Amino acid sequence: MAMRIYTRSGDGGETGLYGGSRVAKTNPRIHAVGEIDELNAHVGSARAACAESFLGARLGEVQHRLFDLGAEVGCAPDAEFAVESVGDPDCEELEADMDRMDASLEELKTFVLPGGSEPAARLHLARAVCRRAERALWALAEVEAVRPEPLRYLNRLSDWLFVAARYANHHARVPDVKWIKNS
Repeated sequence: MAMRIYTRSGDGGETGLYGGSRVAKTNPRIHAVGEIDELNAHVGSARAACAESFLGARLGEVQHRLFDLGAEVGCAPDAEFAVESVGDPDCEELEADMDRMDASLEELKTFVLPGGSEPAARLHLARAVCRRAERALWALAEVEAVRPEPLRYLNRLSDWLFVAARYANHHARVPDVKWIKNS
């Protein structure tokens, strides 16, 4: 018999952390895990729109790192079972990607609005959700220990998603949507 997805163990408002302890579903750790999960879903949506490009492959790698990150954040702080996910090499890889993509882009002289091509719009949405996930992880760091590398990774990833959105527009030959200030 296949494993059932439903367990009914969360019906009372608690959920389990890796390592076995249970916490309220409103716990800042669970909030951060949920935001990272939502980010991963948006990255998957962007990946589907970019499947045939360099971005599709990189977004797949990002999804794996985000799943690792969710596992790390989902561990009880003092659990025997602990996961370390992203680190400085992951941030450096994102930076190198940004440098390569940025080399082919028009110099940024104004703010850009989310949009342009469909892949770019999905990447911009993922960027906004990434910022929210980063804020949730910082909120957790205010009350419990969080390694600094995951915080840096989410900050760098939001930058990467912005550059990737601009790159997707460039690749599709669609201009970025430039902000026009209401005067």
